[in-house]
Amino acid sequence: MTANSVQPGIVVAAPGGRIDWRWIVSEFYLALVRGLTALVALFLGWILWRIFILGQKAVTWEFLTAAPRHGMEEGGIFPAIFGTVCIVVLMIVFALPLGVLSAIYLVEYAGKGAIARVIRAAVNNLAGVPSIVFGLFGVGFFILFIGRGLDTVLGVPAAQPLFGQPAMLWAALTLAILVLPVVIVSTQEALIAVPASHRAGSFAMGATKWQTVRRAVLPQARAGILTGAILSISRGAGETAPILFTGCAYFLPTLPVTEIFGVPVVNPLSQFMELSYHIFIMATQSTNVAKTLPIQYGTTLVLLGLTFLLNLSAILLRIYFRRSLRKRH
Repeated sequence: MTANSVQPGIVVAAPGGRIDWRWIVSEFYLALVRGLTALVALFLGWILWRIFILGQKAVTWEFLTAAPRHGMEEGGIFPAIFGTVCIVVLMIVFALPLGVLSAIYLVEYAGKGAIARVIRAAVNNLAGVPSIVFGLFGVGFFILFIGRGLDTVLGVPAAQPLFGQPAMLWAALTLAILVLPVVIVSTQEALIAVPASHRAGSFAMGATKWQTVRRAVLPQARAGILTGAILSISRGAGETAPILFTGCAYFLPTLPVTEIFGVPVVNPLSQFMELSYHIFIMATQSTNVAKTLPIQYGTTLVLLGLTFLLNLSAILLRIYFRRSLRKRH
């Protein structure tokens, strides 16, 4: 053992009998980080436990499957559950393809030029924008500009707007822009992690750039892309501010569906209920907070469970693609 070697839990003096302060400082900060991590985990566990204890009393079969009645003081929250699932699915449908294509361009085609630097800076800035700003942007751009512009082009009366009003479509697009940086960054990391030798081997066999990306790079980056989708679901399902003005409603006992040839389908141009918005309104604008408090905890528990199930589905898909990729190799 040399003079500077260190065994765990033993302070070894530096040459000349001096105390190794660097080791002491590093151990102090390591213990501090461990303690803070344990403290955060303790608080998180306490919050989740409290939500479970107070929320499970309100969660019944009627609570999960019935429509609300009497200003949400009776009935259930099924329209809010349905609206949350619809908005998250629409958000992923809009955000995932755009984010993946943007990351492919930045990693495989853009290189390190000025345009690529500007796009990367814009993505980083977009990730730091407060969520309420996205909500105001959604109202101004999607509803007032695009929606009312479409109504004007189609000759829809201003008193009965079709596109120029809050709707599930605009809320989903607003959330898609909110989670777009998460998808882009996670996809970039997944693409960069693919070995360069795989690209070189594909080019050596005569494949084009796009064929290399589609057949050699994307299959190996699929797990990382699904990781971005998982993170997007986690963030989008719990956001309230972006959908506050773009399509969400507090009390809509009917589902946002319409019939086409006798088949009920989701109507993206209708308003909808959503769990996080429902919790926000009940906690801040309820006339009897004490009476609705069990419903708030029950709705919070359902939202956490629904987010967990959506994430679990994406995680299972990621595991499936990883196993299929291993079998292929």
